Amino acid sequence: MPDLLLELFSEEIPARMQARASADLKKLVTDRMVEAGLTYSGGKAFSTPRRLVLALSDLPAETPEKVEERKGPRVDAPDKALEGFLRSTGLGKQNLVARDDKKGQVWYATVRTPGRPAADIVAEAVEHAVRTFPWPKSMRWGDGPLRWVRPLHHILCILSHEAGHDVVPIDIDGLSSGDTTRGHRFLAPSPMQVTSFDDYSVKLGQAFVVLDPEERAARIEADARNLAFAVGAEVIEDKGLLAEVAGLVEWPVTLMGPIGEQFLDLPPEVLRTSMREHQKFFSIRSKIGRIDRFITVANMVTEDDGATILAGNGKVLAARLADAKFFWENDLRTVREGGMEALAEPLKAVTFHNKLGTQSERIERIAALAREIAPKVGADPDLAEKAALVAKADLSSEMVYEFPELQGVMGGYYAQAADLPEEIANACEAHYRPLGPSDEVPTEPVAIAVALADKLDMLTGFWAIDEKPTGSKDPFALRRAALGVIRTVLENKIRLRLGVTVRKHELQVVADLPTDMGQIVKGALEALPGGKEALESARKSPMGELFEELFLQDKLSQFASKVPDLLPFFADRLKVYLRDQGVRHDVIQACFDLGGQDDLVLLVNRVRSLQDFLATADGTNLLAGYKRASNIVSAEEKKDGVEYSGAPDVKFAEHPAEKSLFQTLDTAEPSIRQAIDMEDFQTAMTQMATLRDPIDAFFEDVTVNAENSVLRRNRLCLLTQVREVMKQVAIWDAIEG
Repeated sequence: MPDLLLELFSEEIPARMQARASADLKKLVTDRMVEAGLTYSGGKAFSTPRRLVLALSDLPAETPEKVEERKGPRVDAPDKALEGFLRSTGLGKQNLVARDDKKGQVWYATVRTPGRPAADIVAEAVEHAVRTFPWPKSMRWGDGPLRWVRPLHHILCILSHEAGHDVVPIDIDGLSSGDTTRGHRFLAPSPMQVTSFDDYSVKLGQAFVVLDPEERAARIEADARNLAFAVGAEVIEDKGLLAEVAGLVEWPVTLMGPIGEQFLDLPPEVLRTSMREHQKFFSIRSKIGRIDRFITVANMVTEDDGATILAGNGKVLAARLADAKFFWENDLRTVREGGMEALAEPLKAVTFHNKLGTQSERIERIAALAREIAPKVGADPDLAEKAALVAKADLSSEMVYEFPELQGVMGGYYAQAADLPEEIANACEAHYRPLGPSDEVPTEPVAIAVALADKLDMLTGFWAIDEKPTGSKDPFALRRAALGVIRTVLENKIRLRLGVTVRKHELQVVADLPTDMGQIVKGALEALPGGKEALESARKSPMGELFEELFLQDKLSQFASKVPDLLPFFADRLKVYLRDQGVRHDVIQACFDLGGQDDLVLLVNRVRSLQDFLATADGTNLLAGYKRASNIVSAEEKKDGVEYSGAPDVKFAEHPAEKSLFQTLDTAEPSIRQAIDMEDFQTAMTQMATLRDPIDAFFEDVTVNAENSVLRRNRLCLLTQVREVMKQVAIWDAIEG
């Protein structure tokens, strides 16, 4: 059975597009082949800067004949119906067979579609792939209509078999297929004929081309480690850069060079970022922890073992680092002369969002919120407020303007240069975290306060102006911000009334908006006894918790309902977070449905305890008992048009099982309530498990719908009490039985 080798040879393909392109090539070609009936046993796609390659094994020489039986019109149908059927099958009437059917005799036709040569199908599949290839960006060249990421020079397409190989004839806008390829652009530019994938791989290796990108990456990584080890240093791992560099070279040659002494005082993050972003260099860390060397990967073997390449790279790197040093020194001068406030001054003229004001105005909101959150996370309010006021000062620095990814990091260095407390410097660096699901959350109290305030202000602000994520669109990364709040709260076990905090800040954000609602809320705030001064004083006072409740429930309750509610968004993000950790979605919903679950630590403890309980036999059986009790009560209430919510009376209990359930409920209910008040959900579940046997016995021995109406009502109220006692833990109706 023949094997297919396809190579699309072009000018350099951007490294970031190569992995996706090789996968797209395989999918486009193989999907088209399989649709046409041409199968294969295995295949793999490869990419280098100048070629996309697809190798498929064990293709049949041709597709099998296809035999299909089609049902036609009835024998006595009009002639036009029969003529249409004959046209669709390509047969004559003499080829039809009449068979009995439910409604009489019906014509049947056997249509035979002959097999097709594999080469014909492959040619069609390759042409379709080339013409419809989903490049993120593509170009035309010359006079033809063909588009490709870079000019496409050659197509190698062969079917190899035991007797040799055959070129699959393809012609795309004058670009014809063949059985030749080329090696390295400079080291082996001459054409070479290949007969199979194995022959192709060997000859490419001899022509200074490593076909497999994973092999190129492994070679670069191993060579870099060896070079660093030889001088007692280590390579700073960077998987993203490694994958990118592997896509820039066909024959990787790893070289190591020094960083100029005049640049070694730059922060290591600056050195790494400058070398990575501008030069695609790897950073080398010495024994003493200083970055003092770099590794570059050339695509060329030279007679001087890369000395000329290193010298040229060193000159370019020196120019780049000289720029970075200039930015660093200018920023330090600003900080030392005027403090972080001087560095942040330009932010007064920088718009954060046209509806939410300037960066400076946003920073003031964050500072006020950080001060409010600080006592709840164990931070000093003054330090938290100060940290929030300077945490984003580096956004106006020259260094962050050049390297935006260093925001926060540079803020920490500038805070140190301004002789600010260590907690403030650390908060400047950490308050953006976590930036991703694997990133660490801030752990120092001041950093936690600023990080939460930053993310909550971002969320409340965009909710206030109705700029919410929709579908897959989230231009302001609000989902990431919400998940960052959730992770920071849970991983630090912070007991924070998120609903109260968010609701209050939402109203304050709305008060600053130039809208009718903003004016209403602002007027209500100023109408508080003592006006704005009382508001600020109450926020900072030890009575803050009580003030928040009054603020929300009494003073502004009429306006709070008109402000978009952010809590459901947090609930959705928390569900996703917990589901990723193996928590059942229905258990999460059962706890959410209790309402008022804005203490995330408490909520997650409740959810996990409930899931553990449901995994036991007691939990499973008690859930079944609850469902039965709830269904009976709901059905009878619907039928009778009344609620059976009154208190049941034990004096009407006739059966021992009925009396036992009364007694168990009287004992368990206060114990369950006390355990929940103490946030001891394990004990609450243990107490709830005592209901299992009495409930089972009740349903086994007692007729709920007794003929005596008094007994019937009392028993339905007893089942309602069972339901209400269990609802102290969760809304069990949401749990899938």
